[in-house]
Amino acid sequence: MVAFHASALDGVARNPALPTPLLLRLLAFDGGGDGPPRHALQRAGLPEPAVAVILAHPNPGARIDFAMSTRAEPAQRARLVDDPSPKVRAALAYGPEWRDPRTTVAPLPDDVCARLLDDPDPSVRADLLDSPHLVPSFVASLATHRDPAARRSAARAWEKLPPGERSALLADPDPEVRRAAALWECRRDARITAELLHDPKSAAEVLRRGLFHRADAERCVAERTHLAALAENPSLPTDLVERLAVDPDEAVRLAVSLRPELDETRRMSIDFTVGAFARGDVEWVRDGLADPEVLRRAATSAHPLLRRTAAQSPHLPPDLMRLLARTEDPLVEDLLSVHHPDTPEEVLMRVYARLGGTFSAWMAETHPRFPREGLAARYADHPDGNYRRLAVRDPAATPTLIERLSHDPAVWTRQAAVGDPRLPLHRLREALHVPELASSAGANPALPEDEMAAVLDRADVPA
Repeated sequence: MVAFHASALDGVARNPALPTPLLLRLLAFDGGGDGPPRHALQRAGLPEPAVAVILAHPNPGARIDFAMSTRAEPAQRARLVDDPSPKVRAALAYGPEWRDPRTTVAPLPDDVCARLLDDPDPSVRADLLDSPHLVPSFVASLATHRDPAARRSAARAWEKLPPGERSALLADPDPEVRRAAALWECRRDARITAELLHDPKSAAEVLRRGLFHRADAERCVAERTHLAALAENPSLPTDLVERLAVDPDEAVRLAVSLRPELDETRRMSIDFTVGAFARGDVEWVRDGLADPEVLRRAATSAHPLLRRTAAQSPHLPPDLMRLLARTEDPLVEDLLSVHHPDTPEEVLMRVYARLGGTFSAWMAETHPRFPREGLAARYADHPDGNYRRLAVRDPAATPTLIERLSHDPAVWTRQAAVGDPRLPLHRLREALHVPELASSAGANPALPEDEMAAVLDRADVPA
């Protein structure tokens, strides 16, 4: 297949105006063994006839793409639970691999997860237990499962388990299950903490979170093993915390500076350094991203990592949003543009200006509050093509301007203009045959149905 025919076909596959008959024709396509274009398989709102074609597609790759779609309804994907290919069932069990932070992936029904957990193929069972899309109630239900790997996963829902099931997991015949359970129970049991300290696989984790007897804590400080992890431990006696606050190791001092019990004066008196690109993942703040008190403490702190972690919350009240937007910290701005629905326009524009062409810039540009009005007047003649592309977003941009930008020296600007439904039809038809523009032209919702059909014909998609 000629390359630009394939590009145009890929564009048509994601065209929101693609009529169902052409969609069905495209979904039945084998693509020379590659299957239909992924965009066709992972469209939102697929009609039932399209889903039926996918489920019966002879190419397992097509069924895998559908199994991992973020846009398909869980009940639709669940119909692959009896697929003859274990690779398809494994893809269904794990679910979507990538999603932007604004996308919520609806989980599979519990009964489907239970069937996948009993699948005869071990890869299917393993992928289900590794899935980030399982609901906590289902994870908790695994505590009595016959498979040790499932019982080990149940420990992730430790706080939801009744005391009897916790005790059973702590005494489980499988050593990995016992270790997983102990790593949760050690947070409130100093005896278990002391036992786990002798296990090299568990040492760093138990030092970070386990409940300590003072003697054990003093010994660990003296031995300096995983000292930065120990510096985070919430049960560490105050005098040992103070000792670590002046430790010669910079990573240890930084860990101490992030402890939740410190007031702002003490926190900022510690000699620590934060890297310009350290994004911030402070556990007590991350766990409290919906807690107003935690957010206020973190967002009003002078500590960059606390502010950066708070910026990941979509629940910031307006005053804290305004405060963080004025911090002049590029990473805070990046995180606000990704996570918060009310990020100010000026912040989104600064992120776009600073990071054009990156994921963060794309997240800023696709944010619902990214500006549109006035962009044509401001940027249509800008010397930077990345800005000229923004002119296409303006609802006041004329077809004449859109056509002019479709000939722009910058390829991204040309592609944006060619994908706009205001582009004159003669130019849209022409762009279908230009290699770097064919995909954008194919996706243009103004493309007539007969032109979409012609794209399928030229790509040898059977009628």
